[in-house]
Amino acid sequence: MAKVEQVSGIFDTILVLDFGSQYSHLITRRLREFNIYAEMLPCTQKISELSWKPKGVILSGGPYSVYAEDAPHVDHAVFDLNVPILGICYGMQELAWINGKQVARGEKREYGPATLNVLDKADALFNGVDHSIVWMSHGDKLNGLPTGFKTIATSDNSPYCGIAHESKPIYGIQFHPEVTHSTLGKTLLKNFAVDICKTEQNWTMENFIDTEIKRIRELVGPTAEVIGAVSGGVDSTVASKLMTEAIGDRFHAILVDNGVLRLNEAENVKKTLVEGLGINLTVVDAADEFLSNLKGVTDPEKKRKIIGNTFIHVFEREAEKIKPKDGQEIQYLLQGTLYPDVIESISFKGPSQTIKTHHNVGGLLENMKLKLIEPLRELFKDEVRHLGELLGISHELVWRHPFPGPGIAIRVLGEVTKKQVEIARKADYIYIEEIRKAGLYDKIAQAFACLLPVKSVGVMGDQRTYEQVIALRAIETTDFMTADWYPFEHAFLKKVASRIVNEVDGVARVTYDITSKPPATVEWE
Repeated sequence: MAKVEQVSGIFDTILVLDFGSQYSHLITRRLREFNIYAEMLPCTQKISELSWKPKGVILSGGPYSVYAEDAPHVDHAVFDLNVPILGICYGMQELAWINGKQVARGEKREYGPATLNVLDKADALFNGVDHSIVWMSHGDKLNGLPTGFKTIATSDNSPYCGIAHESKPIYGIQFHPEVTHSTLGKTLLKNFAVDICKTEQNWTMENFIDTEIKRIRELVGPTAEVIGAVSGGVDSTVASKLMTEAIGDRFHAILVDNGVLRLNEAENVKKTLVEGLGINLTVVDAADEFLSNLKGVTDPEKKRKIIGNTFIHVFEREAEKIKPKDGQEIQYLLQGTLYPDVIESISFKGPSQTIKTHHNVGGLLENMKLKLIEPLRELFKDEVRHLGELLGISHELVWRHPFPGPGIAIRVLGEVTKKQVEIARKADYIYIEEIRKAGLYDKIAQAFACLLPVKSVGVMGDQRTYEQVIALRAIETTDFMTADWYPFEHAFLKKVASRIVNEVDGVARVTYDITSKPPATVEWE
C-alpha cells in the first residue's frame, strides 16, 4: 500500500501525546473548539521523527502507574523542544517521575468531582478557574514536589493538584480539564494554548478549504487522475466535492449499487452528486452480484466480509475501465477517513477489540498499488459537516444520519434476499419520512428499521396472518461511543407502526428498541 502522508504544521499546532486515557481524544476536540489545531500521537512518538515543531505539548492521562516496570514514558527529547508542556493526570505524574520520582499509590482513590483551590492566582494557567469544580480520576498521586517545581493549586485530597516549574513553562494538573464535568476546564485549556503557547487561532474550515485544495493540486500535479468510491453519505460526498474543486473531472467517483442501499438511493445520489455538485460520477449496478454472494448467509460478520470483498472486486473492475487522457494509469485513490478513525489506529493502547468489522476499501489498496489521499483525515465529524456546508452541499445531506457500509444487509437479520431487503427498505423509508414530518430528524443521531428473523401472529381483514416483525431504533448521542434511545411520543410510534403494517406486505408487528449503548450496539448486527 502506497500512502500519501498528510501535512502537519501548516497551522499552529498543539501536540497531544496519548498515554491511553479514554479522554485523550477530548483534549484534541476541546482545542479545536477554540479554532486551534491539535494533533494526537501516541506517547511513544519519537520527537526526532516529527517534520514540524508544535507550539506546545500536552501529556494525556492514562490507566497506568508511572512506577510500574511496563509503564509508558515520553521521549525525553520533548523537553528539548523548548515549548510549553502541560501534563494531565498521568501526564503530571510522568513529569514528576522524570524530575524526582515523587509518585506513589494514594491512601484513597479519587474519582469524581473535587473543588479546585488556586494558590497562585497570578499564574496564566489558572486565570479565571479558581474554586471551580474539577473531575478527578486517579489512584496514584504526587507525594512530594518534583525537583524544580512549585505548587500552584490544591484540592481536599490532592495537595499537589496543580504544579508549575519555577523557571520554565511546564505545568502539571491532577484533574481532567477536557471532560465537561470540569466546569471551567475549557478555560484552562484555552489559557494554556492561547496565553501560554501563543498559538494562533486560525484553524477554521474556511482556511482549511484553501490550504487543502492547494495541497491536493501540488500533490496530484497538473495531469494525474484520482478515483474514489462514494456512498451518498456525508464523508464521501464532502471528500468528493473537495477533490472536484481541486482537480475537476480528473476525479472519477464510483458508486456501487450493492442491492442493499436505501429506497431509491442510487438514483438520488446520482442526481445530487452529478446535477447538484458537478461531480464526475459512474454508477455501477451490481445488485444481483452482491445478493447472489449473500445467498444462504446469516452470520453478520460473514455478511460484512462478503460485501467488503465483493465491493473490492467490483470497484477494481470498474476502475480498470477508466482510461486517463494522458494514457497513464490512475495513481491515486480518495478515501473519506476521519480523525476519529486515525485516533483509533494510532492510540497508544492500539485499536479497540473488534466488536464488528467495518466496511472499507482496505484490501483494495495493496492490490491496486494506489497512493492514498485522505483530505478529511484531520477532521472530526462536526468539522466535516461544516466543511460540507461551505462547499455548497445541502443541509439535508450534510446532516444525514450515518448509514452502515453493508447497508440493509445488516438490518435484515438472517438471510438476505431481494424480498427481505424490500420489506426492510420500505419500512425504513416510512419511518424516516415520519421522523422528518414530525421535525425530529436533526434531533436524532441515527434512526432505522430492521427486519427480524421471526414471525408473529396477526389479524388483518378478519383473517389470521403469520408475518414478520419490524424493530425500530432511534438514538441520541454526541460521539456514538455511548447512546440512549430517543423518547418518541406514543402517538408518533402508533402512527409509524400503523403505516408500516398497512403499507408493507409481509409485516404483522412493529416494536421499538429501548436499549442503550452499552450494553447494546447501535446496529442490531
